[in-house]
Amino acid sequence: MGKLAILELGEVGRPAASSVASFRVELVRDWAKAATRWSNRGQSTGFQHRYWLDAWYSAFDAARPLVAIISDTITRRDVALVPLICRKHHGIRIVEFADLGVSDYNAPILACGVPRDSAAMRAIGRALLAALRDLPDRPDLIRLKKMPVEIRGRPNPLLASGWTGSSSLNGNLVEIGDDFESYRASIRKMQLPRCWRVFTRHPGAGFRIAATAGEALRLLDVMDVQQRERMKRLGLRFVLDDINHAKFYRDVVGRGIAEGYAVVSALTCGDEIVATTMGIRHGADYSLLRTSNAGGQWSSCSPGLLCVERTMAVLHQGGVRRFDFSIGNYEYKRRFGAKPLPLTDVSIALSWRGVPYALRDRTAQRLRRYPRLAARVRRAIGTRVAH
Repeated sequence: MGKLAILELGEVGRPAASSVASFRVELVRDWAKAATRWSNRGQSTGFQHRYWLDAWYSAFDAARPLVAIISDTITRRDVALVPLICRKHHGIRIVEFADLGVSDYNAPILACGVPRDSAAMRAIGRALLAALRDLPDRPDLIRLKKMPVEIRGRPNPLLASGWTGSSSLNGNLVEIGDDFESYRASIRKMQLPRCWRVFTRHPGAGFRIAATAGEALRLLDVMDVQQRERMKRLGLRFVLDDINHAKFYRDVVGRGIAEGYAVVSALTCGDEIVATTMGIRHGADYSLLRTSNAGGQWSSCSPGLLCVERTMAVLHQGGVRRFDFSIGNYEYKRRFGAKPLPLTDVSIALSWRGVPYALRDRTAQRLRRYPRLAARVRRAIGTRVAH
């Protein structure tokens, strides 16, 4: 297998360099063009769904898209799409996923016929790196974070592309069989049935999942207010209602609510919104992204947790079996029975300028194996790490 790739810039079909290769990489600087070029929907996590990426590239338009489309040079079939951006940070050019902190998992989209053997996986990763190195404005570092080892049962080819290490973040997964009542019994210490009885004693109390984009967007407005107030009480900064984030979440909901990709739910009592959740559904998988509650007089019935559990019950009836509580190791996720899902980071220098950053990333990954030492290092450099 060859080590080089065919590279195309800007417009599809306009080659910048060529060589005989096992895989061909087109780097497209426009998401709309890349999405049109990509005809194979393929396998991905919910965070590489077309609705998610359309909303992301539209909302965070200050980031420069650098979307990689990888195809087999022999069959000419597309095998993967990698949604990337290139941005400057401290004077170096970094290639990373289209994320900026809003996506829980990052991964390529794999075509249904992508090769699964280890040699092909390595060749796909090498082809991407070769294409990035051949750019006229070559980046200094590729930093790929929060990657799952598998993508809907298929190996992640980007984990074979170079030095990999553990991520500082992990998913939190709850897998439920066909009997939801058995699951409810397993979390009985949370006393959510009692909370439901307390809540429904109030006239007009109920639960609903938004059926229209208009209804879902109104719930998002309330969610922003409730989350902002909670962050204010905790003395923390809240950014999810700024111009870019607000546009992003509303675009995801507007694009995806009709098909059930975006899921927005609420506990209500009359005209009052007591608690809300927002998440995304992808087949039998659901990812909980945001939750809020009004607090105050409603605190006695744990409205936030109750809204999550009621959402899970309805989605389970609709065929969802894997519930992901997203990154961030909060205690309530353990109470729901969530198990950590390890994630992987890749950091590779593409020029001499990127070497110190790649070495720093790798050092941090090694330190995670020794939590006490890592804590001492953080204290020594005065870094406060928030999870």
